[in-house]
This record gives sequence, C-alpha cells and structure tokens, in this order.
Amino acid sequence: MFVNNIVLQQYRNYEQLELNGFGPVNLLIGQNAQGKTNLVEAIFVLALTKSHRTSRDKELISFGATSTHLAADVDKKYGKIRLDLALSTQGKKAKINGLEQRKLSDFIGSLNVVMFAPEDLEIVKGTPGVRRRFLDMEIGQVAPGYLYHLQQYQKVLVQRNNLLKQAWGKDMASVQLMLEVWNEQLVEHGVKIVKKRKQFITKLQKWAQAIHEGIAGGTEELKLTYVPSFSEPEEEDEAVLLERFMIKLSQMREQEIRRGMTLAGPHRDDLAFAINGREVHTYGSQGQQRTTALSLKLAEIELIHEEIGEYPVLLLDDVLSELDPYRQTQLIETFQSKVQTFITATGVETLNAERLKDANIYHVHDGHVEHKE
Repeated sequence: MFVNNIVLQQYRNYEQLELNGFGPVNLLIGQNAQGKTNLVEAIFVLALTKSHRTSRDKELISFGATSTHLAADVDKKYGKIRLDLALSTQGKKAKINGLEQRKLSDFIGSLNVVMFAPEDLEIVKGTPGVRRRFLDMEIGQVAPGYLYHLQQYQKVLVQRNNLLKQAWGKDMASVQLMLEVWNEQLVEHGVKIVKKRKQFITKLQKWAQAIHEGIAGGTEELKLTYVPSFSEPEEEDEAVLLERFMIKLSQMREQEIRRGMTLAGPHRDDLAFAINGREVHTYGSQGQQRTTALSLKLAEIELIHEEIGEYPVLLLDDVLSELDPYRQTQLIETFQSKVQTFITATGVETLNAERLKDANIYHVHDGHVEHKE
C-alpha cells in the first residue's frame, strides 16, 4: 500500500496544500506547531474518517471555514484508487474513485495505516478506555463489519442507560419489560464485538510476543490478555457468550438501576499486558512500557499484512527521537524496504540519519511544505 500524493483544503493550518511524489520513507521536518502532525493526521483521517487526536471533527476544519476536504491517490495490490473525504458541520461524505459511499464503514479499510505517537504509551499505562479505543480503531480497519456492530451497540447502550437513569422509583414491571428489549439488542451486538476482539488479540499476541522477544534480546516474554466483563478470556463460542452476557445483566440489574448505568459489556472491558508474568502497567519499568508499546505497533503492521495481504502505511509522529538508539534501529529496520513511512521530527539530527539517507525530506513551516531535493 502506497500513498502517492495528498490534497488538503481548509484542513487545520493548511488553507490549500498539494504534495506529490511521496517516496518509501518521507521525513517531515519542522519546529513544533508548524503543521507536521497535522499532515500525518490527515493521512490517518483519510484511512479512518476520524482523528487520533480529537473526537470533534470541527477542530479539523480551518478557522473561519465551514468544511474541509482531503484527497489522495493510493496504490494497492489490486490497482490505484482515489480517496476523497469531506467533513463539514452537516457530517461526512466519502468517495472511492468518485463514487460516494453509502456508509463510512464501506470507505474505512480502503487505506490502512498504523500510527505511532508519544501518546500511544498510554495504551500500556493509561486507562481502559484508551485500550478499548485502540482495539476498536485497529479492528475496524481490517473488519468493517465490526464497526457496524460497534455503532449499533453504542446506540443501544445510550437508550438502555437512559432507561436505567429514569427507572428509580418507577413501576418495576414496566421497567423490566423495556430492559428485556434493550438487553436482547445489547447482547446481540455486544457478543459480536467481544468475539472479534478476542480473535484480534490472539493474533496480535502471536506477533507482539515474537517482536518483543527480539527487541529484549530473548530475556522477556510479553503476554496480552483480554479482560472481559462477563466471560472467560478464552471463550469464543457465540452461544456461550450470549448466555453469559444475559446472566451477567440479570445479576447486575438492581445495582444498575441504583447507579443508572450499564455495568457489563464490551464498553467495560480491558486489555492487560504482562512481561515475564508481571503486569506492565503497574510493575513495568519505563523502558519495558515503551518496548511493549513499540512491540504492539510493529505487531499491528504484520497483523494487517496477514489479514489483507499487503502492508499498511506507517505514520511515526515525533517518536523516533523519544526512542534510544537501539529501539530506533529496531523500528527503522522493520519498516525499511517493506512499509511506506511518514516520520515527523524537529530536526534530522534527532534521528538515526545514516539509516534514513534515502528518505524524501520535506520542511514544514507555518502551514507551508517545501520538498528538499
């Protein structure tokens, strides 16, 4: 997978930008707050129709403008495609080769990316919500059907929570009848989400463990464990998951009514990391936490290749300078020669420049980009 160019109109601090002729490795050099991250973010948005930095689309639109437009030509295994994405206060419109897509889930997956940014360390040491978001965004790229069930689940969850908030002091018979209706829908979509997450984590574990072992020189074993709120981590049988989810909701009904919220389901699940049997979040050193995050990102690259038959585009936002020389080398050797990569940095001197001597270099200043020949 290869991004040939990108066109931005009224995107953050880019009023109008067109860049052509990207190479296998592209360095975006500039001081902070000049637009380097905005550029790699735009590639991410073209892949997933949302930003990794904000959930508010209006923040992506230039100040004073009412909409933004992003486009790129992408080479894929089966040929070239043109991607267009427009965002406005009215919503999003996505096109592939000029044809508007009825659902955004039909557009997502046309371009696959792996983003590695400093905040990705939060996947390891942050809150469960960060890890759930990581799972949802990565699974959504390779399994668009997952996004449908996730969207439906979230809609039902809002309705069920509204019912629970209003249930206290009301006729319990009528509340129970309504809960049964929402429970059926919540469980139907929730089980699909949990099953897909478990399958994804099993595959990610295979790659992450091998990569981590290589980085750590064979002295550490990394283990990923899914922590569901209503079933055993290894259970994948759909009928069993359905039954266990229903039982859990029944058991927690009184507590949910008291608290006014749904207390079981994939929106309460987590992902745990352990090195040599010790939990990384609590007991891991900063180096181990960084290595775990790096192993996850490198594993994503291989997993996407395994799932779709081609490598994703790698976006490295201000992370190479954060890594020690050994980890820099490990990362560069992984993407060189097989993964198109975009790297942001404040200066070439912060990077392992000898290994990046054939890279295309772009200087970014105040929303303008100059290609250094």
